[in-house]
Amino acid sequence: MSRPMFDEMNASPSEVRAHYEKYARWLAQQPDDVMAARREEAEMIFRRVGITFAVYGAKDEDGSGTERLIPFDLIPRIIPAHEWHSMEEGLVQRVTALNRFIHDVYHDQEIIKAGIVPAEQIFQNAQFRPEMMGVDVPHNIYSHISGVDIVRAPNADGVGEYYVLEDNLRVPSGVSYMLEDRKMMMRLFPELFGENRVAPVAHYPDLLLETLRAVSPATTAEPTVVVLTPGMYNSAYFEHAFLAQQMGIELVEGQDLFVKDNFVYMRTTRGPKRVDVIYRRVDDDFLDPSVFRPTSTLGCEGLLSVYRSGNVAICNAVGTGVADDKSIYPYVPKMIEFYLGQKPILSNVPTFMGRDAEDLKYMLANMKDLVVKEVHGAGGYGMLVGPASTQAEIEDFRKAVQANPSGYIAQPTLSLSTCPTYVQSGVAPRHIDLRPFVLSGKEVQMVPGGLTRVALKDGSLVVNSSQGGGTKDTWVLED
Repeated sequence: MSRPMFDEMNASPSEVRAHYEKYARWLAQQPDDVMAARREEAEMIFRRVGITFAVYGAKDEDGSGTERLIPFDLIPRIIPAHEWHSMEEGLVQRVTALNRFIHDVYHDQEIIKAGIVPAEQIFQNAQFRPEMMGVDVPHNIYSHISGVDIVRAPNADGVGEYYVLEDNLRVPSGVSYMLEDRKMMMRLFPELFGENRVAPVAHYPDLLLETLRAVSPATTAEPTVVVLTPGMYNSAYFEHAFLAQQMGIELVEGQDLFVKDNFVYMRTTRGPKRVDVIYRRVDDDFLDPSVFRPTSTLGCEGLLSVYRSGNVAICNAVGTGVADDKSIYPYVPKMIEFYLGQKPILSNVPTFMGRDAEDLKYMLANMKDLVVKEVHGAGGYGMLVGPASTQAEIEDFRKAVQANPSGYIAQPTLSLSTCPTYVQSGVAPRHIDLRPFVLSGKEVQMVPGGLTRVALKDGSLVVNSSQGGGTKDTWVLED
């Protein structure tokens, strides 16, 4: 059964939701030509600053492709304070449990012994790193920077409910767009920030640096932190350079680092300087050619042995990806109960697992109504959106699932909430999601809001930048 869309701004065609009222009044008074000029100005500035994103098929951080501008929409997504507080509590709870789970996987494996997560789901996972077994990491934190994708859909009562769609725990990207979108809105519409009490996000780089410094090895009081990038051909290179610059730390490539006497150093014009914390934007496979991919030129030889002996911190930790796999996602609510003894505050989207015989039967019989995803797929690739697919596409996907059931999960096609968005024809509703960024250091903290991504094609549910999605500023109101 299909439920009506939930519109973030409008409760009905004639009624605006309370937290949007001020903004809606302001918007109604803006002449079309002024808004069109502002859109052009935003695009020109973004192009000049070089805020681009390369389009390709891999998950966030490796490979390269054609660079293009991520479209920016002028109408913000607004979240009232009480909704944000409850979402924030749910995010802290979730990320805390996920960090406990990763620590458990590489240590006592209590959750496997308790029969909650099947052993093969972990040991056969492409992201499981046996090299991390028994390795202690600072404060037992593995995912220091987590990007959790949240969607809103109408529940049985027609009320918009937030669901977690995916946990990005390896090298989540997009925070630079959150910061640049806010700067752009403040530049184009300063008056709006006088009228609305919008919680600030500009201090994110300070919180990030504090989080990174908090996990520094005990060998120094003044840790040297660097951002490790695969280089300028990476899709998120703009973000790597932006964050290093905002935090006032060095941006380095693998060739700038070397290992000596079980410490990591970077080459500088003044000679070698010891490095204590590496915020890496390079996947595990490429970090250390002596352990992982021998042909990799993106990492630093010997890095893992320094890491395992506790003389350098790597954020996010090696092996974190074992928890952001789509095949592990269905178990997160049970993790929260197992490790924290609490009921989950944020719900998962109901998920069918191909590895479960009953679920598989349901998946194969109802493919036309489901979203079916490869467990290792990402970026909106390797998936079938049943209602939007042809009979031939569904049949092809059905064969793939039958050939490798445990490689797939399926979820009902959620009617993602919409938000008014500027498109060619004027203002129209478009589907959105939200990626808040959760920082785990000595404590778990975040800035209010996150990156709102918007599907610009009419009816499309795919919001990924790699698939042509755009972004909006996200306002959390303080009152």
